[in-house]
Amino acid sequence: MSTSVTTIRNLGPAYEKSLAAVGITSAEALREIGADAAYAKLLENGVRPHFIGYYVLVMGLQGRPWNDCKGKEKIALRERFDNLKNKHYDKDINGFERILDEIGVVEKKR
Repeated sequence: MSTSVTTIRNLGPAYEKSLAAVGITSAEALREIGADAAYAKLLENGVRPHFIGYYVLVMGLQGRPWNDCKGKEKIALRERFDNLKNKHYDKDINGFERILDEIGVVEKKR
């Protein structure tokens, strides 16, 4: 049985739709893959990075309110977010262009 992503604290229909677009279609799948891997998939598929969106996901998977993250924990999460963004987000190519690039329709920009 699969449970809607929206059953996870802090995550609404828009987040569920974004996750479904990258193949994460249930709360169980999201919990299994974890926040960092899920967010990396979003970034790799052209979702624009946003720190609050990342820590909302992290806090939700911990069952905590989104605004519960403070102090050293928030600083550490910001570092994780920046690392994910630098590794998985290509600001010069959107999701559609990335797919065209992968199948060889457009020349690689790298």
